[in-house]
Amino acid sequence: MTPKTTPKSPAASRRQPAAPPVGDPGFDSIRTLAASLQELHRQMVKSSEPIVQSIIQSRSQDVQEIEQALDRLLDCACIPEGLNVFKALCRYYYNINPVATASYVHAYREM
Repeated sequence: MTPKTTPKSPAASRRQPAAPPVGDPGFDSIRTLAASLQELHRQMVKSSEPIVQSIIQSRSQDVQEIEQALDRLLDCACIPEGLNVFKALCRYYYNINPVATASYVHAYREM
């Protein structure tokens, strides 16, 4: 008589790969670079936020200034703080130029 084997569950076949070993120098350097990049994004948001607030509060119609700010914010929309400021400026700019705003939203989604 042959023993019955139980089929593997679907979850067992979808297990995530093991995390890299602690102290792996290659992974540690990537982690350090990622942390540095996030810090640069935070600094960019902090410097862009007053510009965005000024644009919105003054009801600026300066398309060039708005789009320059959106270009900068698109680079740092990968962090929550950057995405919030990017969205605020998109909401404002939508009333001025909906087509251009849609292109910025589309660019964000492609990232």
